[in-house]
Amino acid sequence: MSYTLNCSILLTELPLLQRADAAKQAGFDSVEFWWPFNEAAPSDKQIDEFVASLANAGVQLDGLNFFAGDMPAGDRGLVSWLGREAEFKDNIDAVVAIAEATGCKAFNALYGNRIEGADPAAQDALALENLVAAAQGVAKVGGSVLIEPVSGTEAYPLKTAAQALAVVDAVKAQGESNIALLADFYHLSVNGDDVPAVIEAHAKDFGHIQIADAPDRGAPGTGSLPLLDWIARSRELGYSGNVALEYKQDAATAFDWMQTASSNATA
Repeated sequence: MSYTLNCSILLTELPLLQRADAAKQAGFDSVEFWWPFNEAAPSDKQIDEFVASLANAGVQLDGLNFFAGDMPAGDRGLVSWLGREAEFKDNIDAVVAIAEATGCKAFNALYGNRIEGADPAAQDALALENLVAAAQGVAKVGGSVLIEPVSGTEAYPLKTAAQALAVVDAVKAQGESNIALLADFYHLSVNGDDVPAVIEAHAKDFGHIQIADAPDRGAPGTGSLPLLDWIARSRELGYSGNVALEYKQDAATAFDWMQTASSNATA
């Protein structure tokens, strides 16, 4: 089993630029990050330092989020955020620059919350425009846009696989094929989706898988979800990508579960 370590939710005890090396020391060759900067268009120096931290650690960047706003404050993406169109377009350029430097191919575009007083149809129209632009942008580097159902934020409109896939289909109808569902088994489960049914119907087309156990978003084995079974079934049905560890756990115990997992589950 090939695992990718999400360095924006794990190893957060360390400064950002030290996390890739820590991931390597923990046995991982592949990492992913949420947007690692506080702005949509960071400086060249900021990008160069981030890219160098990956290269110096000897890890592959396997996934990257587009800028999602102030996530600690509750923001969940600019894709459908009316009034921030230029900011999102600038972010596409920054994402592509990082992709060109790292070889990253998977880019999560968080849809954005519903805005009080805004017309949802207008937000959805903007989202379609922005996602088409994002898909066109990352196509230059052979990349794909990922669409993720998210839990924990009532204002976020994509909570089930069906809702996310409707967005995927709308973008594909515009002629852009490099877009797919990000199947985060934790988010889907706590939102009440039928995860086994989603796997049976769509695993071969998953753009990416992320895992955490429920209910507390901890490591596999800390909750009730049959994550390893779901991963195995997804692979049986054609999913061939890495599986990202996107759970909350202190570094001292974050990977204990891997010692007792099946023998083919190696970092």
